[in-house]
Amino acid sequence: MSTRTAVITGASAGIGAATARALANAGFHVVLGARRLEKLQPLAEELSGTAYQLDVTDADSVASFVDRIPECHVLVNNAGGARGLDRVEHADEERWRWMWETNVLGTLRITKALLPKLLASGDGHVITVTSIAGHEVYDGGAGYTSAKHAQSALHRTLRSEHLGDPLRLTEIIPGMVETEFSINRFDGDTERAAKVYEGVTPLTAEDVAEVIAFAATRPPHVNLDQIVLKPRAQYSGSRVHRE
Repeated sequence: MSTRTAVITGASAGIGAATARALANAGFHVVLGARRLEKLQPLAEELSGTAYQLDVTDADSVASFVDRIPECHVLVNNAGGARGLDRVEHADEERWRWMWETNVLGTLRITKALLPKLLASGDGHVITVTSIAGHEVYDGGAGYTSAKHAQSALHRTLRSEHLGDPLRLTEIIPGMVETEFSINRFDGDTERAAKVYEGVTPLTAEDVAEVIAFAATRPPHVNLDQIVLKPRAQYSGSRVHRE
């Protein structure tokens, strides 16, 4: 049996890098994509994988990336992120535009481009990392929650449109995960980012990656439609028990 190929976007850090390790350990050849090629290459070497630069907000970058991939069995849509925590009345359109371009149109571009190869594999699998923010709302989060709701709707629509095709679709829905996410959201303010996780043991990138690898290694007839995972201390995006 030939080695199956898994493509991971946003693979330079956090959940993406942890997923690359988990899928490589599960026997996949991993193809890593991210904007920061200098961070990707050491990881690809460590995992005997392949690294290519990828900016999911750029159609030409996506086309160049996909052209270099001969076959694809699993796509992990992990590239995404948040910018700011502004109330709607103070919304920054540029931040909203970035969040929609990255989370929604980025997922659309790479999924659309790789769908022919996923279907041709005879057992394709699209795994999209959304968020509990794609299923609820919270004050200050409208830009991010609206983008994640749209990303989730895109993914769930694909599940319906490809019913009967050799394609599985799994939505991974994490709650609070401690990665670079909050640092990026708050423009590098590490002190503000640290307060997000104060008094809580959050999920780690490895926790999420283990679940992604589990979904990717089920038998072809098993589709895990949605998997929600949160820290024990978190009930929702706005309700957390802190010690």
